[in-house]
Amino acid sequence: MTSVNSNSNATNLTVLGIETSCDETAAAVVRGPAAREILSNTIRSQIDEHTEFGGVVPEIAARAHIEILDRIVAEAMREAGCDWDDIDAVAATAGPGLIGGVIVGFMTAKAIAMAAGKTLIGVNHLEGHALTARLTDDLDFPFLLLLVSGGHSQFLLVRGVGDYVRLGTTIDDAIGEAFDKTAKLLGLPYPGGPHVEKMAARGDAGRFRLPRPLLDRPGLDMSFAGLKTALRTQAKKLEPVDDQTVADLCAAFQQAVADVLAARTKSALDLFRTRHPGIAPVIVVAGGVAANHEIRKALTVAAEEAGAGFVAPPMRLCTDNAAMIAWAGIERLRAGPVDDMDLSPRPRWPLDSERAGILGAGKKGAKA
Repeated sequence: MTSVNSNSNATNLTVLGIETSCDETAAAVVRGPAAREILSNTIRSQIDEHTEFGGVVPEIAARAHIEILDRIVAEAMREAGCDWDDIDAVAATAGPGLIGGVIVGFMTAKAIAMAAGKTLIGVNHLEGHALTARLTDDLDFPFLLLLVSGGHSQFLLVRGVGDYVRLGTTIDDAIGEAFDKTAKLLGLPYPGGPHVEKMAARGDAGRFRLPRPLLDRPGLDMSFAGLKTALRTQAKKLEPVDDQTVADLCAAFQQAVADVLAARTKSALDLFRTRHPGIAPVIVVAGGVAANHEIRKALTVAAEEAGAGFVAPPMRLCTDNAAMIAWAGIERLRAGPVDDMDLSPRPRWPLDSERAGILGAGKKGAKA
């Protein structure tokens, strides 16, 4: 690692971001920090490739990234009206995620950075989600983050770039995973989350009483495996289930998740006030599950009742995208130091280990 080049002291930096951690191939160009401007944000979903399997197949995902990433990058650059002289750095997801896809995106970023003589930034995918609210809402540190996605469900205290403290997490299934498994159990198509939400809109959440796991215990940890099991038990009692029963089960499941998140959010805000007296608390929700309207509504109400601010990025920036990776790259460039060509992608990368990374622990000296 080393300090960034002199361009990093400019009012604005222009960064190309690349995201390939799961089943979206994405590239974006973002300018900031003063401008906070998304010049392009190109995303190609792989839903069609994975639908017949009922979930993401890592080998298929990696192959699809290989086939289209070059075109996605070219499209993002063209839409942004940029050439390589306009780009200060290339940022790419270096983990966590499906390692085949992460390797495709990060090695592409390395090649571009080397060929164009640009700074390389390896971004923690979760940090991209964590910092999106600073792109969309110019939010100051510290703030609370509820990260809810297919693979992660956790409360984090965000104290600065690379400085995260995990306050609570799921002890089993992530929320997005629980939504997908519920959809599969009820015979709904992949991806499960949007289909469960769509069916829930037609259902009666009060018909079935599902548990709210761990709410009788202190702390901020969560559990969703038991909720999913309770739903399966109800469904089996009524087999074969008709469409209205499926809708009612989806509504009951979604309401239970929303109730758990709302209750834990209030507790998290209380903890924030204890740790940071005198600072107005703000809760940010990020990740794919943050696109669920009912969950957003429940969290908005919880924040209002707790006298706290609530921030949720636009729907298009909740799911995986490259604009958040480019913005995280800008934040990293300003904080320094940056990465070198020896940095390796990783399938697991806890966000609360980031503080060591930003301070330079465990990474080798670099070329800016």
